[in-house]
Amino acid sequence: MSGVVMWYSVLFAFILLHSARGQVSYSIPEEMAKGSTVGNIVQDLGLDLHRLRLGKARIYTGDSTEYIGLNKDTGLLLIKEKMDRESLCVKTTPCALHLQLILENPMELFTITVEITDINDNPPSFEKKRINFQISESAVTGARFMLEGAADADVGVNDLQSYSLKPTDHFVLELLSQPGGDKNVEMVLQRPLDRERKGVVTLLLTATDGGDPQLSGTVQIDVTVLDANDNSPMFTQKVYKATLTENAAKGTKLTTVSATDADEGAYGQVAYYIASKEDIVRNMFIIDQHSGEVTLNGLIDFEKASHYQIGIQAKDQGGLSDSCKLIIDVLDINDNKPVINLLSMSNSVSEDSTPGTVVAMMKVDDADSGVNGQIQCIINDNIPFALTSSSSNFISLRIEQQLDREKDAEYNISVTCSDQGVPALSSSASLSLQISDVNDNAPVFEKTNYEACVVENNTPGVSIFSVKASDADWNQNARVSYILEDSTVNGVSVSSYVSVQPDSGVITAMRSFDYETLKYFHFRVKVQDGGSPPLSSNVTVKITIQDQNDNAPQVLYPVQTGGSVVAEIVPRAADVGYLVTKVVAVDVDSGQNAWLSYKLQKATDRALFEVGLQNGEIRTVRQVTDKDAVKQKLTVVVEDNGQPSRSAVVSINVAVADSFPEVLSEFTDFTHEKQYNDNLTFYLVIALAAVSFLFITCVVVIISVKIYRWRQSRFLYHSNLPVIPYYPPHYADTGVTGTLPHGYNYEVCMTTDSRKSDCKFSTLGGQSVLVVDPSFTETMQHTIKKNNSIDGLGSTELISDVNDNAPVFEKANYEACVVENNTPGLSIFSVKASDADWNQNARVSYILEDSTVNGVSVSSYVSVQPDSGVITAMRSFDYETLKHFHFRVKAQDGGSPPLSSNVTVKITIQDQNDNAPQVLYPVQTGGSVVAEIVPRAADVGYLVTKVVAVDVDSGQNAWLSYKLQKATDRALFEVGLQNGEIRTVRQVTDKDPVKQKLTVVVEDNGQPSRSAVVSINVAVADSFPEVLSEFTDFTHEKQYNDNLTFYLVLALAAVSFLFITCVVVIISVKIYRWRQSRFLYQSNLPVIPYYPPHYADTGVTGTLPHGYNYEVCMTTDSRKSD
Repeated sequence: MSGVVMWYSVLFAFILLHSARGQVSYSIPEEMAKGSTVGNIVQDLGLDLHRLRLGKARIYTGDSTEYIGLNKDTGLLLIKEKMDRESLCVKTTPCALHLQLILENPMELFTITVEITDINDNPPSFEKKRINFQISESAVTGARFMLEGAADADVGVNDLQSYSLKPTDHFVLELLSQPGGDKNVEMVLQRPLDRERKGVVTLLLTATDGGDPQLSGTVQIDVTVLDANDNSPMFTQKVYKATLTENAAKGTKLTTVSATDADEGAYGQVAYYIASKEDIVRNMFIIDQHSGEVTLNGLIDFEKASHYQIGIQAKDQGGLSDSCKLIIDVLDINDNKPVINLLSMSNSVSEDSTPGTVVAMMKVDDADSGVNGQIQCIINDNIPFALTSSSSNFISLRIEQQLDREKDAEYNISVTCSDQGVPALSSSASLSLQISDVNDNAPVFEKTNYEACVVENNTPGVSIFSVKASDADWNQNARVSYILEDSTVNGVSVSSYVSVQPDSGVITAMRSFDYETLKYFHFRVKVQDGGSPPLSSNVTVKITIQDQNDNAPQVLYPVQTGGSVVAEIVPRAADVGYLVTKVVAVDVDSGQNAWLSYKLQKATDRALFEVGLQNGEIRTVRQVTDKDAVKQKLTVVVEDNGQPSRSAVVSINVAVADSFPEVLSEFTDFTHEKQYNDNLTFYLVIALAAVSFLFITCVVVIISVKIYRWRQSRFLYHSNLPVIPYYPPHYADTGVTGTLPHGYNYEVCMTTDSRKSDCKFSTLGGQSVLVVDPSFTETMQHTIKKNNSIDGLGSTELISDVNDNAPVFEKANYEACVVENNTPGLSIFSVKASDADWNQNARVSYILEDSTVNGVSVSSYVSVQPDSGVITAMRSFDYETLKHFHFRVKAQDGGSPPLSSNVTVKITIQDQNDNAPQVLYPVQTGGSVVAEIVPRAADVGYLVTKVVAVDVDSGQNAWLSYKLQKATDRALFEVGLQNGEIRTVRQVTDKDPVKQKLTVVVEDNGQPSRSAVVSINVAVADSFPEVLSEFTDFTHEKQYNDNLTFYLVLALAAVSFLFITCVVVIISVKIYRWRQSRFLYQSNLPVIPYYPPHYADTGVTGTLPHGYNYEVCMTTDSRKSD
């Protein structure tokens, strides 16, 4: 046994290895122990251990016995079962195992050939232990006797090599080569036999192989010597041939062999035997001993054996024999279907696998041969796979086109293999292949963009709508989540406006929206799948805020300013439809919520006024009369069209009067509250000034009196004259004569040309006197003389004219233009008429027909020169009040009776740029502060406010442009040139000051242009307290006014106190002195009147040396004067 192990080791040392192009060959001896190494497949195929593990390497053997295994950790091929070459291959050489190494991901196939080399482990052996021959003693020298050969399972040198026969006294051995390489062993008689000397001859036949060590086998041959048998049987042919179709029926006759024996009797009778050593042959065929007919005894299968050689022996009764060979060729029929063995199969394959990737490997075998064994395999149509063959029996299923799981997630592949036989046989195998998903599809929204509406003043947290996206991928790759992309809306993150549910895509409002602040906004929603890496897409969502009627109308005009009175004046000559004023209101809502209607809620006289339902114009319904009260108060309701509707009320004071003093006298009660509030400071100033004046006057008077008395005391103190009281005399009125009998009052009415008048009226000495100009007297005398002269010598007769033609104007109607703000008395144009008559009858005079314009006589607008027809403007026109008017001019001749015609004249007032723009918003309210707040997160283009202005002019004179005149930071704001919108130019930052003041100029397009200026306070802040803290200086003026009032009251109180104190002191002093004077009057001193020395009193004689003028100021109580 130790020698055998050594032999294994020697053989293993000489293992042959061959590998090329995915094939490797090994050569090992049979009977190797379990666990022995065949080879290192990793090194030999250029693989690595990581590939073996990931590829799930395995060995495919094709049958149920696995002799060789693979260690994935080391890459070694190991013996799993002992291999007996004789059991595996019998006599086939070379004997090899054909294995396949299969790898997955990607799928690969490597062929491994392991050749099993023979070792001398089988000695030659004979089927029988003893062979008996009966040979006649008369057998001649050279007679041949066929022996049963030995069998050796080994091959090559280890196979049977030689025979030896002992003893060799009578017989010798001869080996005869046969077709096919076999050798027949024959025993040849070398010396005659003598039965009488030795009836039984015993021989030992030894068969020896060529192995090392040599093995042998023996068989004993017993030869019984019989009486004489002179002739041996002889076959007619040494080789017989026959053909047999596989699957032939049992008992089928193949052929008949024939042998003859020249002897007679029992020695001439021949018996036939099958001499082959193989059991398969003995069992497959039988021969009739008497007739030599060979028949089929079993089931013939071409795939097991396609050729048979049968040794047939013919033997007579005397023991002599002859042999022949029967060669049977088996004809193949197509009786085997192709067998499909699935070597490797991927249950799933990724959809991004490249074309050419192997997904399955199969081995297809057909036991038939020739065309019956030629196989062709196909798969079902219209699938992205194809079959390729790397060797004759191995087929790979490969990807031919790019896979798309979203199109087909699973393929049921039917592989059909057919041979080329007639009829062809086929077999099929079904493969189910799942396409694993790759994240190759981004989620897709159902719409390219979304639009949704939400009603303003919504509840925060309300669901607006939802976006929906789908992903064509599968499982985790198709799981979508929704993300709100970061952006800003009016400088504020969009996440403060809306949120998106990640799983459902429901968009939820995060705040209550206000249509007036934000009408719509956009944002983007991203949908992302759960793949790795994730794919995404996005969609734009537009949220439109729907208006609710949550804002009442705002009245822009007339401006309501507390208790102040703004009265519209309606002349009493106003006609029906006279435009009193117009209520201008806006509603920041939109749509029908902003449709405004105007209604007259209250009126002092409802029958006098009406309000236009749509335009808010207040007009007179009837002719204004003298009976209408001056003071009219209207209450107009401005109502929108929302549900429910909202309204605003405006009160309008209307004065029906022709003069402003009349308005003032009537509206004092209306202005009482406002005057009280607005003029409090003024009254305080007046009161303070009055009290101060009285106080100062009192002080000055006291000082003056004191000084006067001091000087009088000084004068009286130096004079020696007595004090004489002076009494003024009574005077009479004097005139020219010294006495005025009556008093006269004159009222004189004169024109600007009174100095040119021919007749003058004057009053002299109480008589009326008419003074006639001398030139006028002479003219009258000359005319009288001319009319009194008579010419009685004329002989020509003249046809006297009759006034039968009315004057005719040159045009059927006239139109003329006059620029507003004209100078009164300006000639506008002239009308012209002609009369076909003669002399006095043809003398045309022009007359302005009486009519009214806006309730006023047309004669106050224009006049017509009677002689020339020149039309003159009587007033300065205002385009904004009156754009055009009509009147009629009559042309009348001098006939008797006069004839006339008339024509319509249209005067159009042309606009001048005489009105500056009026700013409606923001309203300028004196010292009050109205600040627009801009959040610090405001983005570029943020709308701060809008300047709203109008110009009552027309045409280009009313085209307004807006310019930023001053600004705290000009780089932060801009004003829209046409729309007046104030927007941010850049992003607001934390460095920008809170307090911003803008001055905007609104300019019209007239020549020259006019403008208005509006100041706007802007607070860059996020909270109102911050605005208040920063804008304290803006309220300085208001505080100043409030403090001024306080100081004025304080000053008035102080001065009043001083004045009252002074008066009290003066009164006290007076009382004190009066009491002192009472004390002095009780003395007995005489009173002497005093007369001034330089004056003489005068009476009615008028003897005053000089004339004196007196200016006397007296009160109604002067008669009570002392």
